[in-house]
Amino acid sequence: MSRVTGVKLPGLNLAGIDVRRLITDVAAVVLLLAVGIIGFATTFETGQYLVASIGAVVLGLALAFVGQRRRWGVLTLSGATVAVYFLLGGALALPHTAFFGVIPTLETWRQLAVGVITAWKDLLTTVPPVAASDGHLIVPFLMTLVATVLAASLALRARHAVWALLPLALYVALGILLGTAEPAAPIAQGLLFALVAVVWLGLRALWSPERAAVVAAEPGEGASNAARTRRLVSGGLVLVLAAGAGAAAAASAAPPVQRYILRDFVIPPFDIHDYASPLQSWRMFVRDHETDPLFTVSGLPEDGRVRLATMDAYDGIVFNVADDGAGSSSAFTAVRSNMSPAAEGDETTVRVEVAELDGVWMPSVGSATEFAFDGSRASDLRRGAHFNDATGTAVTTAELRPGDAYTIDTVIPAIPEDEALADVPFAPLKMPKQSGIPQSLSELASDATEDAETPIERARALEAWLQSDGYFSHGLADDVYSPSGHGSARITQLVSGEQMVGDDEQYAVAMALMATQLGMPARVVMGWYPDEEERSANGVFTATGDNLHAWVEIAFTSHGWIPFDPTPDEDNEPSEQNTKPRANPKPQVLQPPPPAQEPAEAPPAPAEDRGQDDEEEPAENWLGPILLYTGIGLGTLALLLSPFLIIGALKAARRTRRRSAERTADRISGGWDELVDRAVDYRVPVAAGATRVESAEMLGEALDEARVTTLATRADAEVYGPGDPSPEDVEAFWREVDEIVTGLAGGRGFWARLRARLSLRSLRRSRSGRR
Repeated sequence: MSRVTGVKLPGLNLAGIDVRRLITDVAAVVLLLAVGIIGFATTFETGQYLVASIGAVVLGLALAFVGQRRRWGVLTLSGATVAVYFLLGGALALPHTAFFGVIPTLETWRQLAVGVITAWKDLLTTVPPVAASDGHLIVPFLMTLVATVLAASLALRARHAVWALLPLALYVALGILLGTAEPAAPIAQGLLFALVAVVWLGLRALWSPERAAVVAAEPGEGASNAARTRRLVSGGLVLVLAAGAGAAAAASAAPPVQRYILRDFVIPPFDIHDYASPLQSWRMFVRDHETDPLFTVSGLPEDGRVRLATMDAYDGIVFNVADDGAGSSSAFTAVRSNMSPAAEGDETTVRVEVAELDGVWMPSVGSATEFAFDGSRASDLRRGAHFNDATGTAVTTAELRPGDAYTIDTVIPAIPEDEALADVPFAPLKMPKQSGIPQSLSELASDATEDAETPIERARALEAWLQSDGYFSHGLADDVYSPSGHGSARITQLVSGEQMVGDDEQYAVAMALMATQLGMPARVVMGWYPDEEERSANGVFTATGDNLHAWVEIAFTSHGWIPFDPTPDEDNEPSEQNTKPRANPKPQVLQPPPPAQEPAEAPPAPAEDRGQDDEEEPAENWLGPILLYTGIGLGTLALLLSPFLIIGALKAARRTRRRSAERTADRISGGWDELVDRAVDYRVPVAAGATRVESAEMLGEALDEARVTTLATRADAEVYGPGDPSPEDVEAFWREVDEIVTGLAGGRGFWARLRARLSLRSLRRSRSGRR
């Protein structure tokens, strides 16, 4: 006779806990989560993301363990996770908003609540590496907390640990999509995930309950061989699944030919080319706002300069921002708290209070590291604020209005003396291609610098030639004639007349173009540089149209951009008799902006469709980001709701399988099992392994339903009696089951019914105990 002997696997059991399995599951989950955590290294500026992520792992493991020991349902476990997120999220993700960095405040809870939706968009629209103090730590904290709770709960509760790989693989994939194009350690990540997954699932298969039973049978008995075959097949299947999951993770973490991330598909809504170059409005500023206070600046260092715009591209009509993308004057990104990371110099704080200045261009000082807005429009200004690290220029799509104010934390770079630049070459920068440059400038530039030997001497020679040979005039009513604009014709007129007459607009553009002809990396800056007389007693500078300036910046290796002021002194005015006479001079007009450039890859719209395309363009520009953010939000919601959906799907599939069994007797038996399982989910005590009559007695007492006993007797008769029950008998039996279940649910509240629907009790019951 065959004999089955239960053999206990070696291990330590404390209070019903398999310590060996617990340690193995926890270690595996932690190592697999580490694969995703490593991926955040290139996204964040400092290692503070490790504090948030590791803290989330510890909290998630604690929640999963307590939930497993206390048999929490999905609803209870989810509520506990939400509570932990709000109670400890401030200390780990938003310490700068909490008391002493630990105790959450109302602002902490507000940012945590809003961040569930907005933190993803903020992370994707901020140039990495991002600062932790901007609230971006919400993303790794929330992702890691949810993934840990799901993975650890499945590892501790599920029969097969392969289910725990699903949230872990999703966590790694989402981390890749939210990361940068330069992965942290792709090969190490892929190999670690594959190795841990295969070893872990292999151990779980080895320690499974089916393998714990050793069958001692007579030689040649089929039962022993069949059991051994089933164990080998199931173990091999688990290892194949583990290897497949590990290979998939390795493929996703390894560097492909092209790494696709969400950040590459996010198109910032701001395009600086939607706005005209401020240099075109030069004459308007000096004419219409000569004495009007445009804004005030307090805390401006000595020799400090306030910049409004930086332009490095010329097309023969206007000096504008370039179209070259990253590193150019058009590369604006949303403001953050770690801007200008490579800036060196003296740190200071200045405050700007807006008076008559309007438009998108924001006055800035030095290499700004952070903007802090205040006033009634502070949130609108910050939401629309963008900064260009390469040029130190700031804009806001909300547009400045009187009464706006903001504070700038900035770094003022030191300007080296010419002696320090004596042997320093020009910086090897790739500058935008210029066009429409007057041909005469090249020869004039060569003549002006023929005696200069070093790069700094050549730049100073250009500056000195324009300062000494030129005359100053705004061309206003009482000034010597001087047309506005800086197009090719105006610059040609400036340098080819009997006298050079102009103001900052013409002289700065002329020097920048001459420098470009000599191979110097040059750009034009529009702004203010006050002298001592233009500051008040308390050091406040008031910007007006009269003290507006334009200057040139030239880049030198290892020293950055050095300013040059080619404009002659305002007292150096030409005499009337020396001014070249003009007959019927043309009226002074503002040069029109260049026509908008379409992307090279986009063909022009047909003539009959252009009007319609113009109307649809805003929708096209916004459709991509809207769909992206909506998809991220729905994906996050689906991740949070996935346990509820999985449980509901498992129970629905179980009911369908029972009701559609091949034999009608099995359908009757399945109907009784459905009744017992639904009662167990409502926490009605039913002993595992009890017969139908025994279960009916317990159910009848708890439910006060005498017909349960009759239903149990009927089920035994239909299952064990001669012949199979008819389909009509099956339908009648299931209707009675549904009526009893409906009565069971009717006497309970909404939360009790919801808890029963999400309960895992019936899914955990051993099927081997049913009769």
